[in-house]
Amino acid sequence: MIEPKPSPDTMRDSRTALLLIVSFALPCITQVQTAHLTAADAKNHVGETATVCGRVASAHFAEKVKGLPTFMNLDMPYPKQIFTIVIWGAERPKFGNPERTYRDKNICVSGKITSHREIPEIVVTSPGQIQIQK
Repeated sequence: MIEPKPSPDTMRDSRTALLLIVSFALPCITQVQTAHLTAADAKNHVGETATVCGRVASAHFAEKVKGLPTFMNLDMPYPKQIFTIVIWGAERPKFGNPERTYRDKNICVSGKITSHREIPEIVVTSPGQIQIQK
């Protein structure tokens, strides 16, 4: 048995329905991907791209360390840090003086969560990845 071909009107209606579904579903999918995590919960999301929020409890520019990293620890200061933001020296000029700018501020940082010595971290390359919270 040969199936009849759909009419152009039926195909247009199907495309319109699909476009509507995608238009409504995409913001929901995006919202799930950018859920805000606490610094303590970040350890459960290593490998994911997320937004982690907390208070900058300690910040340090390690100017004598290879790569000139700046470390900012959320919620707990070094050496008992539970989450670290890393800004490498090559990216540091974009941030000015981040250890002063963000110290004691409530912030959210977005990016891929990785782990270094079992401490979750996000390496940032752009100031737009860090938002100061009010």
